[in-house]
Amino acid sequence: MARADQTEIRMRIVIDNPVPGVLHSLQTGDTGVLDPKRSKAGEPLTFDFPVRIAPGPKFFGDQIRREGPTRRFVYIRIGQSAGDHASEWSRRMKIDIHDTPQALLDRAMAGKGVVELTVDGTGKDGSPACATVKVTGRRIA
Repeated sequence: MARADQTEIRMRIVIDNPVPGVLHSLQTGDTGVLDPKRSKAGEPLTFDFPVRIAPGPKFFGDQIRREGPTRRFVYIRIGQSAGDHASEWSRRMKIDIHDTPQALLDRAMAGKGVVELTVDGTGKDGSPACATVKVTGRRIA
């Protein structure tokens, strides 16, 4: 699809309740680390990145990964995967974006804010959340 048919918006991933002291980063490309941040007790982590949207909607960008014809997601790298080789964890969170409501995308494409997706950063066992994590909040910020 030609870039002329795409509109760039900003997206933000908010990780609520991250395990303190653990390095997190966006994944860029297949293996790259982008914007690493170490979590602090009681403070959410935020990652902002550009996304191009085409009709459908279809999602494009350096942080966008794909699985099948429609599933699009973003990886958050954790611990060793984020560049902290001393960490006891080496994992990724998979955060789906393909099911973002069209109304939020439309507002962002009209320049009315950033699409913000919130996830819980701690798993049921108290370790950093990983694998596919449920989006607990969606809004325009």
